[in-house]
Amino acid sequence: MRVHVADHPLITHKLTVLRDKSTPAPTFRALTEELVTLLAYEATREVRTEVVTIQTPVAETKGLAISEPRPLIVPILRAGLGMLEGMVKLIPSAEVGFLGMVRNEETLEPTTYAERLPDDLSDRQCFVLDPMLATGGSLGAAIEFLFARGAVDVTAICLLGAPEGVAALEKATEGREVHLVLGALDERLNEKGYIVPGLGDAGDRLYGLV
Repeated sequence: MRVHVADHPLITHKLTVLRDKSTPAPTFRALTEELVTLLAYEATREVRTEVVTIQTPVAETKGLAISEPRPLIVPILRAGLGMLEGMVKLIPSAEVGFLGMVRNEETLEPTTYAERLPDDLSDRQCFVLDPMLATGGSLGAAIEFLFARGAVDVTAICLLGAPEGVAALEKATEGREVHLVLGALDERLNEKGYIVPGLGDAGDRLYGLV
């Protein structure tokens, strides 16, 4: 597994505002979208392309276009939905699937309660969106779900990660073509499995308590 931790002052600035507990939900949602677009530039560095010939107003020239089959973007519900718009702004031609996963707060183990994905992901590049890489259980299960459908490589984009989650994900995806892009790598997990210093529960801060 390849891990890239973004090192850009704009990303750090926006994350600082996200971490602030006084940041209201509308600002939190807007900044999350902006952050994902910034992270997506790195995450899509190896998106598949093909050479095409076009006609400019001046002359014929060659350029690049995203190849078929189109990339698949998969937000993990519900918090991953807050990242979707920032990603599709960068790749508007991508297809979108959904995985609903929930973590048992006692065992910290993930379960899948909903999925909307193509049955066959053969030869597909997939981009998984999940704001927080804490224990790594949910993200690892989501990635394995995609490979089981035939995906050839998966890139995960997270706003924040904990060292424990990165280690767990690396172990869970050993031998797979996986790329992890993080906005920041935080200190640790606390006894409840939350990232420290983190930013709290991303889903609650995006959409409120339900």
